[in-house]
Amino acid sequence: MEKKEQSTGGLHFVGKKDEMIEAKRSFRTLEGRDILIIYHQGGFYAMDSYCYHAGGMLQNGDIEEIDGKLCIICPNHKYKLSLAKGECIYKGTDPREKPPVPRWYSKGVKQRTHMVTETNGEVYVKLSEGTSWIESDFYQGEKGKVERAKAEAAEKKTS
Repeated sequence: MEKKEQSTGGLHFVGKKDEMIEAKRSFRTLEGRDILIIYHQGGFYAMDSYCYHAGGMLQNGDIEEIDGKLCIICPNHKYKLSLAKGECIYKGTDPREKPPVPRWYSKGVKQRTHMVTETNGEVYVKLSEGTSWIESDFYQGEKGKVERAKAEAAEKKTS
């Protein structure tokens, strides 16, 4: 049941709190942007719904705590994105260390996140107002649909 979102001062009504909690993950298109709203461990998070790396559907990803951060793991290539900031983290070693010890490192913010608020049992999303390019922007809008279709076709050929 897709409802037309209502906007008030940049806030988009996305659903009733109890319905959003029950759903755990909800997909909405707000101002032409595809957003994934996640309810996990008592908190709401919102981010662009397609992974910045190759347009994978984050809606299907597992959520794990990694290095103290709640992360969604892209089902396509296992990229780990923090729910709070959209930061991509990975495990690696510094070859200069003897012996090299695996640690978590950050690639920086790659996935655009959005603000979620809850008022009187209703959940609202305010889209990010950041103007600098974030890599997940690539898969949004009309051009993004074309690129996602190409990525999905390539993924099917290799799997």
